[in-house]
Amino acid sequence: REAALSDPDALPLSDEDMKRMKRTPQAKIIRRALKLSQEEFAAQFHIALGTLRDWEQNRSKPDTAASAYLKVIAAKPDMVRKALHGG
Repeated sequence: REAALSDPDALPLSDEDMKRMKRTPQAKIIRRALKLSQEEFAAQFHIALGTLRDWEQNRSKPDTAASAYLKVIAAKPDMVRKALHGG
């Protein structure tokens, strides 16, 4: 711990740094938490596979609506599945 704190390139983020950073839902983390392949996640949640891959490989970022949708998937995946698939 002391070695890390003494390294000027590895200092912890301040509260001010954290406020400046924008938190975005990470599709890959959500998908992995649900134990789904990219194909399964895309199919279950009606997301184009290419779009999902772009998000996961940081070629693009989810827009505001997609970010909100990912938050809902993360919080209530079964409710989203039910709503989408009429269960």
